[in-house]
Amino acid sequence: MYNLHLTAEQLEFRDTVRDFVEREIKPVALHPDRLQPFEKPLLADLLDKASQMGLRTLALSEEAGGAGADTLTTCIVLEELAAGDVDIAVALGQTALLGPALFDQGMTPELRARFLPKFVEDDKCHLALAGGRNDLVGWCYHRPLSIAPGEELNAVKQDGAWVINGTVSFVANAPIAKLFAVQARTDARKTGMNGVSTLLVPRDTPGLAVREAAKAIGGAVSNGEPGIRWHHGPGAGVVFKDCKVPLDHLLGKEGQSPLARQTMRGDPQLAAINLGVGRAAYEAAVEYAKLRRQGGRNIIEHQAIGTKLADCAIKLELARTMIWKAAWAADHPEAVADRSIAALPLHTIARVFTAEAVHDVTLHAAECFGAMGVMRDMPLQKYVHDGMVFLHSEETDAAAKLQVAEAVAGYQRPLAA
Repeated sequence: MYNLHLTAEQLEFRDTVRDFVEREIKPVALHPDRLQPFEKPLLADLLDKASQMGLRTLALSEEAGGAGADTLTTCIVLEELAAGDVDIAVALGQTALLGPALFDQGMTPELRARFLPKFVEDDKCHLALAGGRNDLVGWCYHRPLSIAPGEELNAVKQDGAWVINGTVSFVANAPIAKLFAVQARTDARKTGMNGVSTLLVPRDTPGLAVREAAKAIGGAVSNGEPGIRWHHGPGAGVVFKDCKVPLDHLLGKEGQSPLARQTMRGDPQLAAINLGVGRAAYEAAVEYAKLRRQGGRNIIEHQAIGTKLADCAIKLELARTMIWKAAWAADHPEAVADRSIAALPLHTIARVFTAEAVHDVTLHAAECFGAMGVMRDMPLQKYVHDGMVFLHSEETDAAAKLQVAEAVAGYQRPLAA
């Protein structure tokens, strides 16, 4: 039965991560010297500390060496991390999401024995998904749902190995990943995801090259394109040139990617990260409103400010409720089958609503600071930017709402041939 009563384990996860964020992440992430420049490098040392806490393997099964956290627990943890630093949350979330899809579900026992010990034991071992439909498991922004011309990877059998060629312009986690799940076309006669296979490619494989990451603004990356960063977490282009991996590095059956079944699981977690950004902005505004005095009283007592903060609180609570419901539904698909909850894409509803709500929250929070809300050494300008990235991502724009409209109308899109 769906309820909002967290278990003792979930409360412990939340409190432990919240304490880590307050003590370790926020003092560094929100330091004026870091906020001032446009370029904000990933806080690698703190990412490693979070990994050592077990957050990198959070959703991996206990049998495989992880915590076995369900979707709801993962959402709770990622919200807390994002309230400290959105890039750390996205980096860990990407690995945590791919971990069970690869090690618990996609690999053969032989592949698991080969790759799992390295993944569990190395706190710096992160995962990335390259090629194919990156929206299926990975998180990306401003990338069309269809594969851009020239971006599809191809793999052929040659001399007892798979030989991969092609380029992907953006791969989440590419700069820090030590293991790539590569979706490449292995059957040129088929289209869509049919004929696409998933191959495991370690980072040190000859023929795999990670491009320079795009700058925050200005400059240019190695492929000559303007360097404008419009995404969260580490990411970069990846080039495969005659990249050879053994034939047994195949996940599932040839021409049938096992990762395609993971479509829904990434949406509640990403919405939870977005929620963490909004909560951080709201909490900063509340704290400031209790200190700033105007007209003989703290501005939190002024009607205009109080109304803005109330609107923020309402939007955040509604967003969290929707995220938790979508997460619970992902863990209990039988609730849809027996009509306990509506047969709507709750994951899409949660992601779209949260993006719109958090965008409003960050703007309201910045307005509470007045002119200081746009100063580069203050956190509010970053929260507003982070919220806009989520708002304008591919899966939260108006087109995403068509998935809800189709569900209401009872229309099902035909599968690609």
